[in-house]
Amino acid sequence: MTSLETLREYQENYLMLFDTEYKRYLHKEVDFSVKLIGIVGARGVGKTTFLLQHLRDNPLPFEKKLYFSADDLDIDSLFDVAYTFVREGGELLIIDEIHKYKNFEKELKKIYDMLALKVIFSGSCALQLDHAKGDLSRRVMLYSMHGLSFREFIEIKEGLTLPSYSKEEIFTNHTAIARSLLKRIKPFAFWSEYLSFGYYPFYFEDTKGYSLRLKQTIHTVIEVDIPSIFPIDYDKVLSLKKLVRLVCESPPFKINIKALAEKMDIKDYQTLYRYMEYLNRGQILSLIRAKSRGDSIFVKPQKLYLSNTNLHHAYCTNIEVGTLREVFFMSMLREENIEVANRGDFVINGKYVVEIGGKNKSFKQIKDMENSYVVADNIEIGFGDKIPLWLFGFLY
Repeated sequence: MTSLETLREYQENYLMLFDTEYKRYLHKEVDFSVKLIGIVGARGVGKTTFLLQHLRDNPLPFEKKLYFSADDLDIDSLFDVAYTFVREGGELLIIDEIHKYKNFEKELKKIYDMLALKVIFSGSCALQLDHAKGDLSRRVMLYSMHGLSFREFIEIKEGLTLPSYSKEEIFTNHTAIARSLLKRIKPFAFWSEYLSFGYYPFYFEDTKGYSLRLKQTIHTVIEVDIPSIFPIDYDKVLSLKKLVRLVCESPPFKINIKALAEKMDIKDYQTLYRYMEYLNRGQILSLIRAKSRGDSIFVKPQKLYLSNTNLHHAYCTNIEVGTLREVFFMSMLREENIEVANRGDFVINGKYVVEIGGKNKSFKQIKDMENSYVVADNIEIGFGDKIPLWLFGFLY
């Protein structure tokens, strides 16, 4: 059984090895006054770093705060650890990788209802807060953590502090914003490196070993995280890996479900849709479904991508520049705001119509449409309704 004393020793070891100073965008977004906070996101995007930074920088004395990973636990009850901690004066409990602890939802609900204790936990982006398991969802404030934005990547590379902007600011005031930023940075000095290697923060720990570590990370998500949460037999994990490779071969706007199913030797489309959703929850794939079809996973996605440009570089032999542009755009807007347009590529927030292309892309497809824009690669600054693609990397 893991004792509180042992967990404190683990905490000291974590902190002795931890020296990351750069703080991600999420530190400014989280309301730390809330009693129960969840940080969810893909493996490798920096959740542990976020938690350890908050542990280190929180003004509470160290005896009143405790961090541990669910991997460290050999206990029958998470509540018992929290109860003992509170009895000894504890006020802040930080739990990493909570999805690895069975029945964590019921345990967190019990802690929330019975103890005067703030709890911050992290979990897989595939993590589900099931209403049937303790009704935790109405008690927790959930925040999604994403990979590095283009802005954050430049900040870390150059030691700068750069502003972020809302979608509305970029659509309505992009020329002035770009002009201001161009006084401080040359975006295309960083662009190619970011698209290939800049999404996951561990790039800065070992640049030469990044591609190998990225593939290992994705394999862990597929082989360990997804089977631990969703009902999939281990022998079907190879099918998930195969689906990732097949997505590389299919243009995002030409999804042939029948051909995909045949190549994967899957007899029914529902199984294929279920696999797509598992990889979507693991933030390996990004799906865009028609809003009119509701939230059902058993419908053909309108577009299907790997979820960020680094994954395309790691897994795809032939990379279409047009696909990379769309993937970058989607990953910066975080996909929930995006629909496929009837004319143009995307509709953002039900308002802005966007056509993505190179610097010479014309307005032909979206001519005379209200709130329509060309988002163009290979331009530093735009004018009128033409916006530089790189600027959307400053959304967070």
